[in-house]
Amino acid sequence: MFELPLRLRRDADALVANWRALARLSGTAACGAAIKADGYGLGAAWVAETLAAAGCRDFFVATWAEAAALAPLQLPNLSVFHGVRDEDMELALSGIATPVLNTARQAARWRGAVGRACHVMLDTGMNRLGLGEDDLAAGALDGLAIDTLMSHLASADEDSAQNSEQRGRFVAMTEKVAAQRLSLANSAGIALGSDYAFSLTRPGLALYGGVPRPELAGVIAQVAFPEAQVLQCRTVRAGEAVGYNATWIAPADTEVAILNYGYADGYFRGFSGRGAALLGDAVLPLLGRVSMDLIAIDVTGYDVAEGDWLTIDFALPRAAAQSGMSQYELLTGMGSRFDRVG
Repeated sequence: MFELPLRLRRDADALVANWRALARLSGTAACGAAIKADGYGLGAAWVAETLAAAGCRDFFVATWAEAAALAPLQLPNLSVFHGVRDEDMELALSGIATPVLNTARQAARWRGAVGRACHVMLDTGMNRLGLGEDDLAAGALDGLAIDTLMSHLASADEDSAQNSEQRGRFVAMTEKVAAQRLSLANSAGIALGSDYAFSLTRPGLALYGGVPRPELAGVIAQVAFPEAQVLQCRTVRAGEAVGYNATWIAPADTEVAILNYGYADGYFRGFSGRGAALLGDAVLPLLGRVSMDLIAIDVTGYDVAEGDWLTIDFALPRAAAQSGMSQYELLTGMGSRFDRVG
């Protein structure tokens, strides 16, 4: 069987442990899972099957194309964040998922599907998706069978007054609309405490090893481990350069491994001179610039040969600090050239 020279090792036990930790922090609220963007880059089907087996019952994707790809799994409660366009109605009416309505036009469109359940996104100050106070006053949701009213926190990863302001608006708006459940908290929102949990929480980033707030440090485990194969080993003599623009000059003779990994795989150029690979407990520095498909690693003093595999240092909080990219970008930026295993 052909083996790719780049793989993403996924830790199912860590994924489940993260979900269970977030479920505990959610208190009496059910804990769902945002699996949009192909499970934040890890593979939506793998994430969904793993978490469903662990007891998760609420799953969220962004688009109907994502929902269609997961239809064979027959997930218990699959929802589509981006609502329902005219172009989506045929698929939406097939029953593979439930729309999260975001506009008065979407609500009117769905009203034609008499008696079918929906969810509704309320805009509480983020000014992204969602119906506002004026829509509610105009009766935009009248006659709909609403399962869950939800909103989204804009600054839950910060100690911001906007959090409590949004919560207050959410409570006020939900008092005007009948629904079975209420949902406000994402991963960071869960860490804000029980006042933000309501009936259902919707973690995403923290499921996959991201730590959006300090309260989750030490609680959330790493799930994604990129591993790259060594394509070549070479000795770089003192005074010689490595990589584009000669940004690293060897201070002494250095053993260098060239790995099949680069910014086309989501290992962004911000890691240049800052990233590292791991060999057991040893941290092996990245030398020079990240190329499209290649990186150079200092393996001086270690037994590393062509064809070996090295794990990339990809603990999300640290990797974000090294690269200048957000933890979300690092996860979702991992491309199609990985063999996703685990």
